[in-house]
Amino acid sequence: MKSSFKNIIDSEVPVLVDFYADWCGSCKMLAPILKQVKDDMGNGLKIVKIDVDKNQKLASKYNVRGVPTMMLFKNGKQLWRQSGVLQKNDIIQIVRQHS
Repeated sequence: MKSSFKNIIDSEVPVLVDFYADWCGSCKMLAPILKQVKDDMGNGLKIVKIDVDKNQKLASKYNVRGVPTMMLFKNGKQLWRQSGVLQKNDIIQIVRQHS
């Protein structure tokens, strides 16, 4: 997973990574919001979901302590990070600020 994750975040298009868990209620609330964000932003944003239970080393590397945790990457650099659920317009505004 490490090499492919590096390839994913090493993109000129912003990449929003959602660290989640299947058992997490807030993560389930965030999923349809992220779909709306993707629908609105189209090719201007990639969204990647990472299951922390299946990718514990990756979650540990990025110090993910709670889920959901979202991180925004561009060209391999982490530009933003926040835990918890945000609304669609807030996420879009954050992505545009850092693009």
